[in-house]
Amino acid sequence: MSKRILVVDDEPGIVDLVSYGLRREGYDVESASDGERALSRAREDTFDLIVLDVMLPRMSGMDVCRTLRGESDVPILMLTARDAEVDTVVGLEVGADDYVTKPFSMAELTSRVRALLRRRELDRAAAGAGVVREAGGIRVDLVRHEVTVDGAPVTLTPSEYRLLTLLMNEPQRVFTRRQIMQHLWDSAWVADERTCDAHVSNLRRKLGSAADRIATVRGVGYKLA
Repeated sequence: MSKRILVVDDEPGIVDLVSYGLRREGYDVESASDGERALSRAREDTFDLIVLDVMLPRMSGMDVCRTLRGESDVPILMLTARDAEVDTVVGLEVGADDYVTKPFSMAELTSRVRALLRRRELDRAAAGAGVVREAGGIRVDLVRHEVTVDGAPVTLTPSEYRLLTLLMNEPQRVFTRRQIMQHLWDSAWVADERTCDAHVSNLRRKLGSAADRIATVRGVGYKLA
């Protein structure tokens, strides 16, 4: 069965380009041209991934992302303006899994889409294995896809969850930023390793009292202490 993707952008040219390119890859594509309609469609139906522009009429892409992340773990790929680092950081903070800057090539976008969808399949396969990870008050239940810190539930984005499980699978092992990003996207190709720092920062903030378990190894990357 084809994966279903919702493309959200108020520029008809972008919608046509992206929709055509994704359909050529075999995906079932629907579109929306404003934030309110996008949120409505995402709530009405089930999508495997959402391509979401930051700047939208009626409701911003950031607000759509933030709202959806409180209701669903559907992968979200944000479209941002070139070099708009603020948009990139904020997008990741509100729950986006990845981003592509405009103008972009369809080869790049489809590569990111495939990586996110593949990552989702791997996460579900791992959950079926019935594994629980625990370390220093942090508990990850891979069956229920739940994270707790000292017994209190913690809500993570798919990227934050995947980052945490990577570190917890091998405590004390130092992962470089590149290794982390390759794991997150299930791909040897990595666009911007700085995205790793944003995900780690967001994860630490959500872990609260257990934040110091995610240790920085200066000049290298991160590990679970």
